[in-house]
Amino acid sequence: MQADEQLIEGCRQGERSAQRNLYEKYSRRLFGICMRYCDSREEAEEILQEGMLKVFQKIEAFKGDGSLESWMKKIMVNTALDHYRKGKHREQETEWQDHINISSEELTDLKAKDLLTVVMKLPKGFRTVFNLYAIEGYNHGEIGKMLGISEGTSKSQYARARAQIIKMLEKESEAVTKSGLEFKSEDGLLPLNIL
Repeated sequence: MQADEQLIEGCRQGERSAQRNLYEKYSRRLFGICMRYCDSREEAEEILQEGMLKVFQKIEAFKGDGSLESWMKKIMVNTALDHYRKGKHREQETEWQDHINISSEELTDLKAKDLLTVVMKLPKGFRTVFNLYAIEGYNHGEIGKMLGISEGTSKSQYARARAQIIKMLEKESEAVTKSGLEFKSEDGLLPLNIL
């Protein structure tokens, strides 16, 4: 694979091979970001394609202040949020139980993949706020502006998303315990201070 600097320069000059190589180098990781905001693989692929077009169109704007990958991730998140804001997949939110007791110690061995599976089951609004706050690192004021909601609504949706995740993990843990299997990770532990 070519170095990022070569890929950037090639993309700036419109070279198809550089665009293809850039896509091949980063598409898998960027697709994972898209999946966190989508209801289906097809929707994530659509967002990835649209986001990559934006990357190629805006490559001149990349100044090299940070990593190319971080810059591209931001474009993917914004593209996913554009889809959300267009209202293509607005869901009515249901009431969730606000208080669930589970200790952090019970969650420390959860794999990132397991958490992603649970997060994907959240209603779209909850999932979007959870991803932006817990994974992307935006604060609730920024999230409110991005989604056109109040800061308080962002905080409320995050709290409800968190509660729902814990509830789903409790159910999964109970099912695993009943089956006689251990609910432990062998690799890729995810810090769960977000829960």
